[in-house]
Amino acid sequence: MTGDKPISPFWTPGRHLDRRPFLQARGAITGSLRGFFAEQGFVEVETAVLQVSPGNETHLHAPRTELIRPDGSRAGRYLRTSPEFACKKLLAAGEERIFEFARVFRDRERGDLHLPEFTMLEWYRAGTPYDAIMADTVVVIARAAQATGIGTFAFRDRTADPFAEPELLTVAGAFERFAGIDLLSTISGNEANRAALAQAAAGKVRIAEDDTWSDIFSKVLVEHVEPHLGQGRLTILFEYPSPEAALARVKADDPRVAERFEVYACGVELANGFGELTDAEEQRKRFTESMAEKQRRYGEAYPLDEDFLAAVAQMPEASGVALGFDRLVMLASGATRIDQVVWTPPANETLSET
Repeated sequence: MTGDKPISPFWTPGRHLDRRPFLQARGAITGSLRGFFAEQGFVEVETAVLQVSPGNETHLHAPRTELIRPDGSRAGRYLRTSPEFACKKLLAAGEERIFEFARVFRDRERGDLHLPEFTMLEWYRAGTPYDAIMADTVVVIARAAQATGIGTFAFRDRTADPFAEPELLTVAGAFERFAGIDLLSTISGNEANRAALAQAAAGKVRIAEDDTWSDIFSKVLVEHVEPHLGQGRLTILFEYPSPEAALARVKADDPRVAERFEVYACGVELANGFGELTDAEEQRKRFTESMAEKQRRYGEAYPLDEDFLAAVAQMPEASGVALGFDRLVMLASGATRIDQVVWTPPANETLSET
């Protein structure tokens, strides 16, 4: 954000009046989406914010706190970065269709599209392939637009029609089209070849000596691919390379890619979904590798949630998605910044108005 005028507190009547139409739109969207999930037979759940582990992704950072038990002993806890672990435990318990408007927390994030505390809309279907969750996501985005009456999403001079048939694009196809890189040739089985990707990306992005395959992948994605996504209509970017599978299962007929997708509008990432991994040992391996890289890079690592790993082994086949609800409200309400669409944005801001 740029400009010379400091942001006044959100509770000053003038600023609140400016933001109120966006907040009313938020309420309309929330009601509409609850209606959608009720129509589909989903149960709304509320899971705990305090967790033993906030998630085990290398580049996500969580606020930490400490509980004091009645006997005076202390227990470290984290504010969750996602409700995913808790929701999957409920799938293991026997729930089949669940959703949550979850408050989540992430350190090191603030900007037009980022808040340290925000709302993640997550939902899961047991016994359903991940293309069904893709279809859900498209409907959810359209329902949000219907709730506000907006015809076109707009952000930073880019537009997208939320009602148009979305573009379906594999990650490999996107890398070939926008960066001229044969991504799958840098993966053998599900093992990444860092040297091969570095050679293919040379001259396209800046590559540091300690950049991993995933680092180079992310740089190409951010600099060359994402700016082209969600232009004119939604883009569903799917079949992520297996080194970026996270909590998704690898495709049975091609171990180089995973059942993972993301949805973009106006270059903005809105949702990240998986055909869920149910192999607890593979999940443990991925988490352990991610935490080793986190320790190397940031000097910290989060514990593994053993209760979650036990639940993964009992989970049914399922698919799920996490959607940035505040970002969706921003686009569907015509706001230009994410802090315009939350009732109480961060206090003591040092940013300035545009």
